[in-house]
Parts: sequence; structure tokens; C-alpha cells
Amino acid sequence: TVSGYTDTETVWRLVEIDGIATDQTVTIQFPEEGHFTGQAPCNRYFGAQTVPYPWFKAETIGSTKMACPDLAAEAAYFKALTAMTLIEVSGDSLLLTNDAGGSLFFEAQKGI
Repeated sequence: TVSGYTDTETVWRLVEIDGIATDQTVTIQFPEEGHFTGQAPCNRYFGAQTVPYPWFKAETIGSTKMACPDLAAEAAYFKALTAMTLIEVSGDSLLLTNDAGGSLFFEAQKGI
């Protein structure tokens, strides 16, 4: 899985959705084999990712249930995340893509 291609301590911050810059506070991390966690626009989330690299499949996503004004953005992020099928890790960059042209581009956060 992707956990073998990224440091388990690395926190990846979302910087682009489908090639468009975003200032949403969204992160993803791969703390152990077969799992991911992160911060969506409102809530902490977690899930399983068990397919072999470079394939990606976000499974069984769960999250905390705090209300906030960005719940629509959060739902859109979860929809995009579950639509991704490939992952590429290169240096300080992580790219999720799918055959429909969708993409989520993350950069490693520094100083965490």
C-alpha cells in the first residue's frame, strides 16, 4: 500500500483540486499500512486503503461529526477522495488521480 512509499509521520496538505488551487484546510496522512487519517474542512477523518501501490481506493471513510459552515466543502472532498484510483508519491508531492481526469494534489507540510 502507499504506506510503504511515504513516511508514516508525513502530513500531506491539499493544495489543488482538479488543477485549481484551494485554501481549504485539508490534510491526509498514512500512519500505518492500510490506513489513512486526516483533517477535512470540518472534521477529522479516517479510513482504509488496502490496494497495492500505485492503485488507490479510499474505503470505509468515517469522521467526527462536528458541524461547521464548510460541511458542503467537506462532502465534496470526501466524494472526490473516494473517486480517486491512482496515487503517486514523489519527494514532497502526493498526487491522487482517476481516469475521469479528477485530481487531488497534496504537498508535504513542513515543520510539523
